[in-house]
Amino acid sequence: MKIHSSFEREAGRPLVLAIGFFDGVHLGHRELIRRTLLARKPGWRAGAITFSNHPSAYLRPGQEPALIQSCEERINTLARLGIEECFLLPFDREIASLSAQRFIDEVLVEKLAARAVITGTTFRFGERRSGDVTLLRERLAIVGAAHVGVEAVCDERDKQRISSTRIRELIAAGDCERADALLGASYELRGVVVRGFGRGHDLGFPTANLRLERKLLPRDGVYAAVVRTDGRDFAALLSIGTNPQFGAGERSIEVWLRDFQGSLYGEQLAVRELRFVRPQKTFSDVASLMEQMEHDREAVAYPSYG
Repeated sequence: MKIHSSFEREAGRPLVLAIGFFDGVHLGHRELIRRTLLARKPGWRAGAITFSNHPSAYLRPGQEPALIQSCEERINTLARLGIEECFLLPFDREIASLSAQRFIDEVLVEKLAARAVITGTTFRFGERRSGDVTLLRERLAIVGAAHVGVEAVCDERDKQRISSTRIRELIAAGDCERADALLGASYELRGVVVRGFGRGHDLGFPTANLRLERKLLPRDGVYAAVVRTDGRDFAALLSIGTNPQFGAGERSIEVWLRDFQGSLYGEQLAVRELRFVRPQKTFSDVASLMEQMEHDREAVAYPSYG
């Protein structure tokens, strides 16, 4: 994928553009990308316009949501789905003050020469969200370009609209299995292993402490998971919380890999397929904690990875 840091592009093959923030790149986003690829004609390229920061970070600083994916994860997912060019810009004063008509005429038509633009049917854009799909379709038609409006994709189970907001709520509640179903892929945590207090090793469960990028975390508790490191998958237990057994401190993320021997310090781990096992709690003594940890181990008794 070619990444552009401005609305500039050398003249070349015609472009079909999807527009959105795409946090999580869930099933609704995937349908929009699918329609973008379908709109291409031979020799055309598929592109996307998105932002490096959530628009709320500029419009309502301090109120922006924690994100399902980091910017890097989001861009990599778009690339895997077939997007060939990405216009990745910060949402800032310049973007926020751009009128809807100028965005269409100056950006989409003049600078990017888009031959088709793909958005959701409720898409709003431009200063104060003054533009809608009707304006977009009418202005593009003047230059012979098309607009394709994609209806929201609904959850087959409860018929509700799939959205990043809803998926964030599921993850925050610890229901990562349901979130994965709506994402069409596993919610994932990536982090570098850093030194901890070594308590897990003393208890017979050596854990790796993860330093993560700032992103949405599930509720505190213990999760069964799959961890990938050095090209291998391991069944694992993930603990998120403040370690109240040892005098609650800062929130931390620790992971125990079944069947792993060796050191992980400084390594990057990718944790996926999180499944809630139990909430975080305090035990009467360390022996009771160790007994519970043995029960937790059963949550990852199977399957085996290699």
